[in-house]
Amino acid sequence: MGRSPVSLSRLKLGKLKVVRRQLLQRYEHQPFVSCLAGLYGCQWRRYQRAKAQPGECCCSRLECGSFALLIVTFFLTLIFLYFWSEAQNDYNDFDWFNFGNLGFWFPWSVVLLVVAATLFTYIALLLVLAVCLLSEGQRLYLHWSHKIGILVTLAFSISATAVLSDLWSKEWTTLLLSFQITAPFLHLGGVSLMTLLSWPIALHFFRMNKRVRQVAILSLYLAVLFALYLVPLGMYSPCIKEEGTLGPAPTLIGHRGAPMLAPENTQMSFEKAVEVGGEGLETDVTISYDGVPFLMHDSTLRRTTNVYEVFPNRTDDPAAMFTWPELEMLSAGSWFLRRDPFSTASSLDLDERDQVQNQTVPTLKEFLNLAAQHERLVIFDLRRPPRGHPYRDTWITRTLEVIHNESVINSSQVLWLPADQRSVVQELDPELQQTSGDHASIEELQEEHIVRLNLHYSYMSQDQIRKYASVNISTNLYVISQPWLYSLAWCAGVHSVTTNALHILKKLQRPLFLMTPDEYSLMWILTDIVSAFFITAVFIFHWWRERGLPFWSDSRQVNENGPYSKFRTELSDVWSISSISVRGEAQSSPLTPNLPTISEEPPI
Repeated sequence: MGRSPVSLSRLKLGKLKVVRRQLLQRYEHQPFVSCLAGLYGCQWRRYQRAKAQPGECCCSRLECGSFALLIVTFFLTLIFLYFWSEAQNDYNDFDWFNFGNLGFWFPWSVVLLVVAATLFTYIALLLVLAVCLLSEGQRLYLHWSHKIGILVTLAFSISATAVLSDLWSKEWTTLLLSFQITAPFLHLGGVSLMTLLSWPIALHFFRMNKRVRQVAILSLYLAVLFALYLVPLGMYSPCIKEEGTLGPAPTLIGHRGAPMLAPENTQMSFEKAVEVGGEGLETDVTISYDGVPFLMHDSTLRRTTNVYEVFPNRTDDPAAMFTWPELEMLSAGSWFLRRDPFSTASSLDLDERDQVQNQTVPTLKEFLNLAAQHERLVIFDLRRPPRGHPYRDTWITRTLEVIHNESVINSSQVLWLPADQRSVVQELDPELQQTSGDHASIEELQEEHIVRLNLHYSYMSQDQIRKYASVNISTNLYVISQPWLYSLAWCAGVHSVTTNALHILKKLQRPLFLMTPDEYSLMWILTDIVSAFFITAVFIFHWWRERGLPFWSDSRQVNENGPYSKFRTELSDVWSISSISVRGEAQSSPLTPNLPTISEEPPI
């Protein structure tokens, strides 16, 4: 038996649907675009999205605003992420600051970094999806959940930057210093990004029907591009220097010993510092109520001892108001295993863990004798006792008594940092190396017989270091624990640095970034030339490809020979054939009087 007219009609319609589906897949890259639109705007089906026709804007005003907000959020989040990642040198200070305010330990710095990195990744992926959709000629539609996510990320970035800027304004100096190392690579990344963006920019530039829009988008793009091309002209880095002019690596001074490997300001910490190759030891000295100088950085014992267990009612009392017999009762190491401030406690073996538990508060005498035994330099801050303390007015002479009469250290090994009564100290012991923590003029330093400066690393300046060195004043910077910051200090000619990371910095054989001026010039010139070549090629390609696309004249579309014209023509043919076929079958068969006809061309 032959097939009925209805079956034949359905068969022909089925075949036509297959042809139409193949055409759509051929011209719209259906799976790829569906994935992009689905992730960006939850438009997983083709009929939910629209293609931006030549001469049309890529999105509505609302979506344009959302896209602009996405770009702003991307850059603000990037700035904060870069700012906080470069501040890793001071994470320990940030966490202890929060401990002092909140009363409990938590690695807030790492949590903040993880949150910032997660939010930046989310925003970056959204931006990549948007650029890919634009490259495919699709109209943008951002799902409402992503709009909320963008607003949350923007609020986080602005508030976190504002709070940290208020609390740690010096970190912006760290950010500027980091550019002296990272700027060449940031320039390379920025130029590469602008080169990739040339594809969607060129695509929409040649499809715009309004000259004003074309001029605006091209002018903005070229302004940013040329600014990036010329950025290296204003860049400065001490690590860009002629071959053979790099000086010796800065001497390493252990900040409170080796606090990443053992509890700070303990005998074990100083022994570890000597073991890993530290040439100097730094500490903080406080005088007990009965006149024994001991090592303690904080004004109270709460952070680095178990005073809350032994003297629960004196947790917030000044450390200087405890007698030495009372201080000997405290553990100075158990907190290190419990809080693990540098996430390094897991590297300790069982014997080392037992040793940590048995650490006590050391005296200045024990510290000086250990340094003398290993022939190490020492530098310390001396805390003046509070009012009502028996040694409040004699704390300087009491400390000198320990150096001269109770320890075996040579005075020339001591970098004397306290500024109080400096002239008297110099008369009593001229062999002490007078060290200043003030960023003063050369004349003032020479008047006080200063031979070394002890400055925060934010004051790093190659020119200033050279000026001080010209009059035999060496420079020590504190606290430098990140390899990139140590590399910068090395290139700048710093003589010594105080660090928490002796075991890490000691392994560096050369600065992380070091180039000759000629090598750097060649690098950025080649980068710019290659980028300009590819961008020009992209614009030429899109100009050539879009020549045959429809253009707009007097608000009417005029079709020329081109891929979009061909696509619309083929689809029109398909729907016209289907319309004729169906109508013909309907008219010839009395069994299908109500079969609908297809007479309109489907929307593209």
